[in-house]
Amino acid sequence: MTALHVPGVSIAVIHDGKIEWANGYGVVRLGGAPVTPETLFQAGSISKPVTAMAVMHLVQTGKLNLDTDVNQYLKSWKVPSNSFTEKTKITLRELLSHTAGMTVHGFPGYASDAPLPTLVQVLNGAKPANSPAIYVDIAPGSEWRYSGGGFVIEQQLLLDTTGKPFPALMKETVLMPAGMSHSTYEQPLPKSRMTEAAMPYHSNGQATPGGPHVYPEMSAAGLWTTPSDLAHFALELQNALAGKSTVLSAATAKEMLTPIKGGWGIGIGVGGSSAHPYFQHGGADDGFQCDMVAYNSGDGIAIMTNSDNGGQLAAEILRTIAYERKWPDFAPRELPNPADISLSDDTLHRDAGVYGVGPGVNRIITVENGQLVSQRTNQQKRPLVPLSANIFTWKTVDAQLEFPKDEQGPASQIVLHQNGHDMTEKRLSDADAKIVLDAAAGFDRRFKEQKPAAGSEAAVRRMIDELIAGKPNYDLMSAGLATATRQQLTGIQSMFAGFGALQSIAFKGVGPEGDDIYQVKFEKGSIDYRVWLAPDGKVESANFRPSE
Repeated sequence: MTALHVPGVSIAVIHDGKIEWANGYGVVRLGGAPVTPETLFQAGSISKPVTAMAVMHLVQTGKLNLDTDVNQYLKSWKVPSNSFTEKTKITLRELLSHTAGMTVHGFPGYASDAPLPTLVQVLNGAKPANSPAIYVDIAPGSEWRYSGGGFVIEQQLLLDTTGKPFPALMKETVLMPAGMSHSTYEQPLPKSRMTEAAMPYHSNGQATPGGPHVYPEMSAAGLWTTPSDLAHFALELQNALAGKSTVLSAATAKEMLTPIKGGWGIGIGVGGSSAHPYFQHGGADDGFQCDMVAYNSGDGIAIMTNSDNGGQLAAEILRTIAYERKWPDFAPRELPNPADISLSDDTLHRDAGVYGVGPGVNRIITVENGQLVSQRTNQQKRPLVPLSANIFTWKTVDAQLEFPKDEQGPASQIVLHQNGHDMTEKRLSDADAKIVLDAAAGFDRRFKEQKPAAGSEAAVRRMIDELIAGKPNYDLMSAGLATATRQQLTGIQSMFAGFGALQSIAFKGVGPEGDDIYQVKFEKGSIDYRVWLAPDGKVESANFRPSE
């Protein structure tokens, strides 16, 4: 917790269909009271499956239909019509399973003293909303793509169909029946309850200015709760599958947990084997990180932290509990002793080379100190651990690299096995490999000498000017960065406006993943701006965080 700047963490563990133990560690704020099992945290996106349970309850009672055009329910706002919606109408099933083709991944929330938008302003991306407009931009049902925007539409739909304030509706349909007595969707949290709440912290250990952000996007990110209450939610879903719930029937619960696309059911992630299926969801609001995992019958865990780094801690806690309880998933793997697997120098050097992963992304395999080392574009070097003569893994990555078994001469390709998917990476030609290796050697020199890439400062200055003006040059960005910038532009522009006048830009150093880091000082704040330049001079990736 100290190393990661996590002031507090709270945990609840489910075993054999009941909460076996719950405990808090650390403090609600630096220098403040200790965390207890009753301390409130913001659940972030774990708000979504709880919202989904309410929707499924209304479906079960005949008030809603999962496959009806949602515009038939919406009154205060309608899903904007375009070429995609003209061909396929949007349904609750698609919104809940992130397959509706909706924009807007997530929401940054609003500082405690900032003006709050109405829900319709959030949907339209209209000021003072700090997120873009929510609409369909890919064919509905064509792919899984996470969208908090879709859940905001559900929130408006529930308001329009029930006529009840969202927090009251959620309390009535799910929170109280499921025994989530400490929980609320009220945003902001009532002042009378602030003494129950943990305060949020950034990854550098600094408190979020003004305290917790406010999330009018309650259905997607607005739940205040405790790990014990999240455990009660998981137990309610487990009990529903067994026909012992007052919220959902067994058939409705089974439908909720049936995978639709991308390992996702209705409002919740699903996984595991047929013998041991589980459901799970993570959550992140500004200064809060949490996780919830539960098997369909029996065990589970909920972990909540008050730090942007809390996800790393939560992952370690989950791995440890899974190992101790001998869960079939999530536990760290026990690797064979590399000394027990004999690999000749010829075999190692046969596998070494440069392999293409995707446009602009490659994997360099080298031999260092008698073992293979893997390095993907913009990532650190990671030693490979042999599982057999031709299959390798990493100590910190749950994946395997498979090299050809019987090929003569240099390996022609490798196959990455990860998350149930296989991805072939083909060896580059000598000429193309030389370009990649020269670029990697150039980065090694830059990192050793801590010198910025040519043109990176100019790119940062240009991008900041364009973002402040709301007119980014997307032609000078990678396709992925351009898409992300389009989706987040309104929020970024609003954030920069709150910083005041730009004062200075200074180079801080080269990060271990190839990023040039600049400290950008404004009249009312300071950020660390990280930028990765592609060989053609375009900005491959960029992000910023409050300066440490």
